[in-house]
Amino acid sequence: MSTATEDEQIEQLKDWWQRNGKPLVTGGLVALVLVFGWQFWKNHQLKQAQGASVVYQQLLTAALDSPQVDPAEIVRLGGILKKDFAGTQYAQYGSLFVAKVALEAGRLDDAVSELRLVLDKPADATLEELARQRLARVLAAQDKAEEALALLNGEADKAFAAGREELRGDLLVQLGREDEAHAAYSKAKASLSQDAAIGGLQLKLDDLAREEA
Repeated sequence: MSTATEDEQIEQLKDWWQRNGKPLVTGGLVALVLVFGWQFWKNHQLKQAQGASVVYQQLLTAALDSPQVDPAEIVRLGGILKKDFAGTQYAQYGSLFVAKVALEAGRLDDAVSELRLVLDKPADATLEELARQRLARVLAAQDKAEEALALLNGEADKAFAAGREELRGDLLVQLGREDEAHAAYSKAKASLSQDAAIGGLQLKLDDLAREEA
C-alpha cells in the first residue's frame, strides 16, 4: 500500500513537472536573458555616449579654441562622429559644425548635404529647427529662395518662432514680396519681448516702411 502510494506520488510529481516545471525553467531563462540583455544594451549606450562626447569635445576644441581653425580637422572629426556614432546628438551637432566650415569656405553644396543629413532624421526638435533654418539660409545663398521658403512652412516651437519668421521675412524680401515680408517681420517682433525686438529686426521693418512711403 505504501509502495503504491509512493508510485502515485512520483507519477503526480512527473505530471506536475511536465505541466509546470519546464515552463517555469524556460520563463526563468527568458527573464535572465532579458535582464542581462538590458544591462548590456545600457552599458553599450553609455560607452557610445562617452565615446561620442570625447570626439565631440575634440571637435569643439578644433573649431572654437584653436588659434586657427583647421577645416580638414573639423571634417575628419565630424566624419568619425557620423561613422561611429550615427544618429546621436553629438554626430548631428558635429554635422552643424562641418556645414558651418563648408559654408565659410564657399562649399555650399557640402553645407547643404550636411544639413540635410540632420534634417532627414533629427535627434531632437532643437536640432531639427537649427538644421532647418541654417539650410534655408544656405539655399538662399544659392539663389533658391523659393525652396528655402518651403522649408519654413508651418509653425515653429515658441523658442524658435521669432527666428523662423525673421528668416521668412528675409527670404520674402529676396523674392521681392515686400508686403509678405513686412507681415513676417511683424510676426517675429510680436514673438519677442519689447527690448529684444529693438535692433536689427526693427531696422528691417523700418527699411520696408521707407520703401513703401
